[in-house]
Amino acid sequence: MSNIRITKQFNFETGHALYGYDGKCKNVHGHSYKLSVTVIGSPITDRSNVKFGMVIDFSDLKKIVKEEIVDQFDHATVFNETTPHIELANELKNRGHHVILVDYQPTSENMVVDFSKRIIARLPAGIALFSLKLQETESSFAEWYASDNL
Repeated sequence: MSNIRITKQFNFETGHALYGYDGKCKNVHGHSYKLSVTVIGSPITDRSNVKFGMVIDFSDLKKIVKEEIVDQFDHATVFNETTPHIELANELKNRGHHVILVDYQPTSENMVVDFSKRIIARLPAGIALFSLKLQETESSFAEWYASDNL
């Protein structure tokens, strides 16, 4: 049976700041992120399976990505917990803001690596993450490919 790639796209709004950066992104700001998730696998051949002919039900993939990424990162502000931004993060948390602390600089490059790990951990047997594309602006994005990360 052939391997088939399927892709589902997601949108979410997230703020961040890049500590120590020498440009505008050192300031707290936000993006309307677009995330494309592509998985690969063989379509189910068991005719008695309700998902016959599917690699993975789009709704099952949506559930994984929604729970692991969209629900957590949407309308949150992300800071590197190992920088002085921790003080700002704590102040925002104390005021009821949704803050995520990560152990990396919250660039698109690092976020897409984090997202890959979260998704891989939840995929069913026989389905592999093929690629991720995290678009920060209309003209700027980071991509993660499984083949680059063997």
